[in-house]
Amino acid sequence: MTVEDHAPQALPRPRDRYLNRELSWLDFNARVLALAGETSLPLLERAKFLAIFASNLDEFYMVRVAGLKRRDKTGLSVRSADGRTPAEQLSRISLRSRELCDEQSRLFHDEIRPALEANGIRILPWSALSTEERVELSELFRNQIFPVLTPLAVDPAHPFPYISGLSLNLAVIIRDADSGQEHFARVKIPHNVPRFIRVRRESAEEFAFVSAEELIAAHLGELFQGMEIVEHHVFRVTRNADMEVEEDRDEDLLQALERELARRRFGSAVRLEIAEDTTPRMLRILKRELDIESGDVIRFRGLLDLTGLWQLHGLELPDLKDPAMVPATPPAFGERETARNIFDSLHEGDVLVEHPYDSFSTTVQRFIEQAAADENVLAIKQTLYRTSGDSPIVNALVDAAAAGKQVVALVEIKARFDEQNNIRWARELEQAGVHVVYGLVGLKTHCKTCLVVRKEGDRLQRYAHIGTGNYNPKTARLYEDVGLFTADEDVVSDLTDLFNHLTGFSNVSKYRRLLVAPEGIRSGIIERIDREIALAAEGREAGIRLKANALVDEQVIDALYRASQAGVPVDIVVRGICSLRAGVPGLSENIHVRSILGRFLEHSRILHFRGADEVLLGSADMMHRNLDRRVEVMVTVTDSRLKAQVNRIFTSALDPATRSFQLQPDATWRRMPAPEDWADSVDHQERMAAEHAGFRDR
Repeated sequence: MTVEDHAPQALPRPRDRYLNRELSWLDFNARVLALAGETSLPLLERAKFLAIFASNLDEFYMVRVAGLKRRDKTGLSVRSADGRTPAEQLSRISLRSRELCDEQSRLFHDEIRPALEANGIRILPWSALSTEERVELSELFRNQIFPVLTPLAVDPAHPFPYISGLSLNLAVIIRDADSGQEHFARVKIPHNVPRFIRVRRESAEEFAFVSAEELIAAHLGELFQGMEIVEHHVFRVTRNADMEVEEDRDEDLLQALERELARRRFGSAVRLEIAEDTTPRMLRILKRELDIESGDVIRFRGLLDLTGLWQLHGLELPDLKDPAMVPATPPAFGERETARNIFDSLHEGDVLVEHPYDSFSTTVQRFIEQAAADENVLAIKQTLYRTSGDSPIVNALVDAAAAGKQVVALVEIKARFDEQNNIRWARELEQAGVHVVYGLVGLKTHCKTCLVVRKEGDRLQRYAHIGTGNYNPKTARLYEDVGLFTADEDVVSDLTDLFNHLTGFSNVSKYRRLLVAPEGIRSGIIERIDREIALAAEGREAGIRLKANALVDEQVIDALYRASQAGVPVDIVVRGICSLRAGVPGLSENIHVRSILGRFLEHSRILHFRGADEVLLGSADMMHRNLDRRVEVMVTVTDSRLKAQVNRIFTSALDPATRSFQLQPDATWRRMPAPEDWADSVDHQERMAAEHAGFRDR
């Protein structure tokens, strides 16, 4: 009996079977916020999660809310998968965002700020400073801040100034002492001024700060000499940064992107953050001039823009942070002192690396640097989606080109918020003699792949790396990712075909060990889900385990529902958005979903089909953009040793004792295990680091 004999039957499809994508994302950010409230975490790590929450919400408004607003204003009545119009989604987002921001303020002012003060870290108001401290800071203001400030008043000759996105500003009402006439003025807090300015204290163990806006507000009289300061308030604007690059085969993509980047600065305002004490008059002015609706105004108690807490996290206070972690080097590649030639190692078998527990520098980076320096290497082909500012990967490619090797770099210059950085790297690579390709029209190249061609005796041998994370040594210390090193002939032949497709006009439609989007990943995954359904129908072992950043694609979700209804157990570990409903009788009672958040950002994408004993890993999340509008790669893992590694990852992540958030049938997320069992619970990331001998004592 074949898989086709057990083709899944059409089953009832409840109209409410999908959760809203945007509200699910807000639930994810609520889980981040919950970590800021977790008293078992080191204090500065809790502050860090407040900063991450704030930064996440900034990007959410800049992209997702901005996109919904554009659709609403243009009259596009396209409903979300759960049946909501853009206006309905915006209304729910507004309510939920305010709830979360209120909780953020409560956590900071009622819990974390007092705890910081108890540990000698104080953010002080101007009024709490001594006379000597005020004199010293006033001198600093006049020498280092005052010269770069540009107060902008509004009157018939001076229109309302442009307010840049995510900048902190002071809204000021000034009054002419002679005429009594009042004017609005705006003072921007410069980016080159620290968010928190250190106040010198006698004790080196005390860290006292005053916020930049507090210091500038205390000196407004020097900016508006001869004028009376009637009132002043802090505010912050978020603008639309959701670019739409109009790609034309006859136009230089680089030029089109640079043009759109210039427009991004002037995107419409989508959110206004104000201080709690902002007066109704000031709010009316800001709403009118910024064209902001009441639903897009969020009031904060005390400080705005808690992304500035990253500065406090950077203090040298190890007792208030997570213990240091030293990444390991996989035995196949040797220790740092006895490093083996990676090409020799790969002749002995494939290697699976797990970052950040395995070192990026002694694995991925060394692989590319060895290829650049090896006189027998003839060619290097590399995709670059995001990389670091001072990238050793880019430097290695430049060195390889200088050594006369054939080097091709496919640089995705449309990587959101990294466009300028990638444009700069693309030009530097071109100047060094690297063949730079900007990708395919209409698609982002998101896959993480590297192919090395080496002459060995009288033959050419190819080596490959395929990963789930970017070629970025900085994020590799913060993101959890996996990567496959292999010299397997099927994989390297597939990658050769893929690079020919990306750089030339080759139109490959079938691969041996790869699934490639936009044509092949969704269909390949659904085929494998259906195969598990068929195995279950035959009474054989079946099961699906999936780990991803997001699960949104309706076709994949419906296939997982079919699997659940056929009795196939489905275990999902999702970091962020999940549009699937879990544990619903008759629909998904065999599906269990959990989310693991922690010190590292869970970023790997792995699938395990237990009945067929097939493992896939790669760059694709289960989202429309990944499966339809990006070049993504997933590779099958065949080595039993590597499958065992993947099994350990899933076993730890899915352990009932592992700390996680679990999706309930009513679409809420519950912290697990229960508080009374917390002492016996396990941190998944600590366990994985311990397996790699990664943690060291303070």
